[in-house]
Amino acid sequence: MSVNHTSTAQIAIAKQAHARGNRLFWLLSAGLLALGLLFSAMAQAQGSKIGFVNTERILRDSIPAKAAQTKIEAEFKKREDDLQKLAANLRNLAQKFEKDAPVLSESDRNKRQRELANIDADIQRKRREFQEDFNRRRNEEFATIVEKANAAIKRIAEQENYDVILQDAVTVSPRVDITDRVIQALGK
Repeated sequence: MSVNHTSTAQIAIAKQAHARGNRLFWLLSAGLLALGLLFSAMAQAQGSKIGFVNTERILRDSIPAKAAQTKIEAEFKKREDDLQKLAANLRNLAQKFEKDAPVLSESDRNKRQRELANIDADIQRKRREFQEDFNRRRNEEFATIVEKANAAIKRIAEQENYDVILQDAVTVSPRVDITDRVIQALGK
């Protein structure tokens, strides 16, 4: 099972290196990933049983993931509606300002522009806070799903005598993909 963690770690390192633009580090990481895949191919050739799990599909399509998404959306619905109301109010105030601007004195025009800018800044701050809270809550919920999925993967590996189960490979043959079985196990 350590190959599973190694391959995932190698992929993560390669992604981080690519994001930083460090070409040499990225090439070395890609080489390590290739070695991991070569090891997997050699293990397959020697009769080892290898499986693959698509974590993204599990977090998107499993019953617990769908339930968690619905739960989180319900928790944040009121805040999202409030933000939409604030944005609609800002649009109305901006339209009223555009209409009134030609007849306002310069000081009144500047004052209302500052008020609109302050309201806009407040809305942007609230949106950032909302997004941060939403992401934090989603990560909490999905962490428990990942734990359950890992337990299901281990059970399947033991029951079906898998030597290695990889997660999130670049390409994989459907004959080694056990994602549907993991999703099914999570639905029980």
